[in-house]
Amino acid sequence: MTQPEIDDTDREILRLLAENARQPYSTIAEAVNLSAPSVSARVRQLEQEDVIRRFTVDLDLTQYENRIRVMVRLQPELGKTDSLRESILETPSVEHVFTTAEGEIVAVATPPRATVGNWAQQSLPLNDVRRYDVQLLSSAAHSAYAEGAESALKCVNCGSSVGEDGLATRVGGSLRQFCSDSCETAYREQYTESQEKSDA
Repeated sequence: MTQPEIDDTDREILRLLAENARQPYSTIAEAVNLSAPSVSARVRQLEQEDVIRRFTVDLDLTQYENRIRVMVRLQPELGKTDSLRESILETPSVEHVFTTAEGEIVAVATPPRATVGNWAQQSLPLNDVRRYDVQLLSSAAHSAYAEGAESALKCVNCGSSVGEDGLATRVGGSLRQFCSDSCETAYREQYTESQEKSDA
């Protein structure tokens, strides 16, 4: 897979979003000497290249439910890393999934306390796994960078905050947040157009 091309302006936009994901694109535009639509286009491009993966509410289920956090390290069978990672991402209670350079998969999950003893065995897709290890985590902390980047739901089309009347739909296999039906339609049209261009 080709590395996305990121210039200094993209880096500054990412830094500003990490500091405060709620700020409007017009504020970011002033800081980087661009127009708000140009910032919006750059953010959209960074999302399509998976540099920005999501704007979401980062909930800690352990704080208000009877759950604990576990880390699972899995060694997939040869050639099964990608399919296993996708299956684990769809498993209930899984919060984060990482792949190491050696092809090992690391998942962090918050299963209900009552099921933690056999949760991995009963919930994770282990058919293509050579070996796995489960560890209880005593605590978790997020860096300021991570908290800033994930502190708000923002419309991927216009950058506005997504309120109660917003919607989340899948576009191109990724879950996207929209503040209105019109923003969803506009984004979907742009996405289809860009796909058609890249296929041509």
